[in-house]
Amino acid sequence: MLPARPTRACVLVLIAGLIGAVSPATAAHAADRSVSGGRLDWGLKSSFQRYITGPIAQGSWSLEGGAATVGESQFRFHSARGSYDPASGSFSAAFTGGVHFVGHRKPNGSHELDLRLSGLTVRTPGNGAGTLYADVVSRAKGSGQVTHARQIPFASLNLSGVNMRGGGTAVVLNSIPATLTPRGAQAFAGYYPAGTQLDPLSLSADIARAPATDPAPTRGPGEGKADPKQEGDRKGEEKTGAKGEDGGKGKATDRPDARAGQIATAAVDWGVRRTFREYVTGPIAQGRWQLTRGAEDGGALFRFPAGKGSYDPRTGTLDATFAGRTHFTGAKLDLALSGVRVKAADGRGTLVADVTTAGTTRDAVPLVTFDAAALRTSKPKNGLVALAETPTRLTKEGAAAFDGMYRAGTVMDPLSLAVAVDADATLPPLPDLGSEPSASPQPKGSATAPAVAAAADGSDGGDDSAGPSTPLLATGAGALLVAGAAAVVVALRKRRADTATPAAADGATPAAADGASGQD
Repeated sequence: MLPARPTRACVLVLIAGLIGAVSPATAAHAADRSVSGGRLDWGLKSSFQRYITGPIAQGSWSLEGGAATVGESQFRFHSARGSYDPASGSFSAAFTGGVHFVGHRKPNGSHELDLRLSGLTVRTPGNGAGTLYADVVSRAKGSGQVTHARQIPFASLNLSGVNMRGGGTAVVLNSIPATLTPRGAQAFAGYYPAGTQLDPLSLSADIARAPATDPAPTRGPGEGKADPKQEGDRKGEEKTGAKGEDGGKGKATDRPDARAGQIATAAVDWGVRRTFREYVTGPIAQGRWQLTRGAEDGGALFRFPAGKGSYDPRTGTLDATFAGRTHFTGAKLDLALSGVRVKAADGRGTLVADVTTAGTTRDAVPLVTFDAAALRTSKPKNGLVALAETPTRLTKEGAAAFDGMYRAGTVMDPLSLAVAVDADATLPPLPDLGSEPSASPQPKGSATAPAVAAAADGSDGGDDSAGPSTPLLATGAGALLVAGAAAVVVALRKRRADTATPAAADGATPAAADGASGQD
């Protein structure tokens, strides 16, 4: 992955209707609202990502805990939980998911560079300053000593001019400058000194959102309102998974009690392939995806719910069909997957789907295979038999379904499967991304941060991919100038379809992005 770092910061303005102080009565009524659902997008540091996957470190990064990618240089953390006081502007939100960087592999298989970030938490008292906290596991340079640190102040956030007070249904922060703290530099294993400018941070967090009752189909990036004609496809479907009638718990009791050998309910989670999703929404395909018939979007994966079929715990044999359809469209791209079915026998599993390309459907195409031995060896836990993030490989038929984008045997996204053998079992929840924030206009006549001098390698933004220890050219957080207008962050909006359009990594095809990303 060779991310393009922006040369200037985005500037926000006050959304109409939120200007002015909150009245005491309103503040008292709105105090201590809960944060439930949302996402945080942050790339840590673009030059560090390039260094990790470059010819010197020859490393990689991997996502953990349901984290996803957004565009060329950002990681998306999900399921915000916390609190917000509109009277004071105090805000605290913790996000789920992590990212693990490794580089400089040693002969014994370990890595000299080994850094894991998770548990990202943003806090601000509403006074123009904020802090990003994180759980960090890192290996020190030289000594190789591994340290574990929880909720350290990793980066300071510049919220000067931002009015955090107000009301509404969401808090939105866009392109907030972040600077490495002394404690963060220490946890960063000394690869950068304190005061180093990190990538800007953006987040969206829902405030006291009411539980979903019967939402419209989840839609992919750039999607508008649901097509009424497609609503008929969902008629009579069972409600299950994170968006079911039970408010997201996916209880198996939404369906009749399971009989011997039958499944109470089930769900399969699969993201197809990360680089494929980035290619679809990137500058080449300039496309999107649309989820219908009950399919749900978990950020880094798609959920196909309402599983029906049979399961034999003695042999590990499974045959289950699932609801949901995902449709990818873009330049020279029209691919839909539906009729998802999972079959397992003798420790080997296969995900099968009906594949529609440009209006022509091929039924029951075996797309990927995976190790299903755990279906025979694992005992039910909380009424569920599950496979968690099991690696998958593309079949010969699957390679043809993707029109040769990937070769047979290519590692695709991992697959997770939850089968309820107890009618009272609850399916695992999906990551909660919250509502999609609206784009914020830039105020007239506002100044942007001055561009940083180009690095020796020609990259913009002052990043130097020669290595973390190389002195970096970067502006301080105070260089973000906003002429005549304050940046604003609290916005009223309704739940929308996911309109993010992350760019694909460098390369004209998704396969070309794989070498740059450092992942299979």
